[in-house]
Amino acid sequence: MNKILSIILAILLPPVAVLLKNGVGKDLLINIILCLIFYVPGIIHALWVITR
Repeated sequence: MNKILSIILAILLPPVAVLLKNGVGKDLLINIILCLIFYVPGIIHALWVITR
């Protein structure tokens, strides 16, 4: 059930999902930049981080 909630959070708020999964680091920075440029790559990156 936790995995499903993480995926929903990754779709709604990708940087928060990455922060909760990996903490502050390079993945969070990459995700914030992707979300600022365009939202969809941020979602894809967050889903990739959560499911790997």
